[in-house]
Amino acid sequence: MFYRPQDGHGLPHNPFNAIVAPRPIAWISTRAALGDNLAPYSFFNAVAYTPPQVIFASTGVKPDREGTKDSVAQLRESGVFCVNLVTSALKDQMNASCANFPAGTDEFTQCGIEKAECETIICPRVAQAPAALECRVVQVIKLLGQANFLVHGEVTGIHIQDACLHDGRYLPADRLSRLGYHDYAAVSDLFEMKRPD
Repeated sequence: MFYRPQDGHGLPHNPFNAIVAPRPIAWISTRAALGDNLAPYSFFNAVAYTPPQVIFASTGVKPDREGTKDSVAQLRESGVFCVNLVTSALKDQMNASCANFPAGTDEFTQCGIEKAECETIICPRVAQAPAALECRVVQVIKLLGQANFLVHGEVTGIHIQDACLHDGRYLPADRLSRLGYHDYAAVSDLFEMKRPD
């Protein structure tokens, strides 16, 4: 099979995000004038070590947020956000937080998620997340297409649950990832490969 995206794929469901998988999930928390917000995004990754930097993309629009979604609207206002990582133990709460709540709804409260304060930014974080990355917005880039934005952040603080540290290495019980469609995977089968000298 070959298809040009502009011509359509002819399949019952778009295969693109299932092809580029697994993808880590950024559970983005923000705080702005309307209050605290929490929502998952699977177009996410780390992009640099020094200084540490991450990106995530928001696609789509909410009618009450003028051309974007709550997370982008809030971080544009505050200049900060937090990336909370997700394990399978948090999957149901993460999934509940992606409901289309009205702007100003606190998903922490609505979905029964324990909240903690960040250290380097004025923003909430998920208390039970295996790791959380406090970020300062570097830039928000308009991408091709309607309401597609890439958010670039510098990591200013890192939280790691003590239970996820083993012999000085970050090893959570698993890492929840997005596969496309309604599919997820809990990545826990690890193996090591050393680079050639």
